[in-house]
Amino acid sequence: MSAIPVTVAGCSGRMGRMLMKAVIDNPDTRLVGATERPGSEWVGKDVAEILGGAPTGVLVEDDMLEPAARSRAILDFTSPAATLAHATLAAQARCVHVIGTTGFEKEDLDHLAAAARHAVIVRAGNMSLGVNLLTQMTKKVAAALDADWDVEIVEMHHNRKVDAPSGTALMLGEAAAEGRGVSLEEMRDSGRDGITGARDKGRIGFAALRGGDVVGEHEVIFAAEGERITLKHIATDRGIFARGAVKAAIWGQSQKPGEYEMIDVLGLR
Repeated sequence: MSAIPVTVAGCSGRMGRMLMKAVIDNPDTRLVGATERPGSEWVGKDVAEILGGAPTGVLVEDDMLEPAARSRAILDFTSPAATLAHATLAAQARCVHVIGTTGFEKEDLDHLAAAARHAVIVRAGNMSLGVNLLTQMTKKVAAALDADWDVEIVEMHHNRKVDAPSGTALMLGEAAAEGRGVSLEEMRDSGRDGITGARDKGRIGFAALRGGDVVGEHEVIFAAEGERITLKHIATDRGIFARGAVKAAIWGQSQKPGEYEMIDVLGLR
C-alpha cells in the first residue's frame, strides 16, 4: 500500500511540529500539506524551516482547501473555530479528520456530527494509549461504586494552555458519569471558590492546575469514608499524542464515515 498523504493544520506550534515529525517518521504516511493562519510569518515557507531539517518541498499554506483535496487525512490540533472550518472541507474531500482540538461548545459538536455523515472523524481529548486505558478504568470503577464515593478529577498542564478543564479531564468526567449512569452536564462541579457549602452527593468535581512546562497530568480520585482510590496518568513526552494521531489517521482509512474515538482506534471499546 502506498503511503497515506497527510496534511497537518496549525503546523508551526509545538504540537504541529510534533505531528509533522510523526507523519514524516512513519513509513505508512507522507506529509503533503501544512497550514497556518492567514498572516502567519510561516506561510510560503518550506516546512523544513520549521522542523530544522532538509527541504521537503512542502510549503506552508494559509487555506485548507487545496491541501484537503490532495490528502487522505488531516491532523488537526488547532482551535474550535478553525477545526469546524476544516471539518467542512474534510467532509467534502472525504478525508479522515483526526481532531485533538478541545474547548468545543454543544453547537460545535453538532457541526462535527453533520460532517461525520460524509467522512471519518476521530476526535479525542487525548490520543495516548495510557490515557485511554485510564478512561476505561475510570468508567469501570465508577460503575462499581455508589454515590457515597465522591469523584474528583484533578489535571495539570503548562502555563500556556488556554482552556480548562482540559479535554482529557472532561473525557474522564464523561467516563465516570457514564459508569454511574448519569449526565456529566447535570453532575459537573467546577471552579469552587469562597463559601461553597458542603459537597453535594453524586457530583463529579474538577480542578485545573497550570504551571511551568507540564505536558499533562490527570488524576481521578474516588473518596469515601475511611478510604480512597486514585487512578493517575502522567505524560512526559508530547510525542505520544502525535504518534497516536498518526495511528488514528491510518486506522481511519478502512472505516465508514462516522464519529470515532481513540478507544475505537486502540480496540478498547
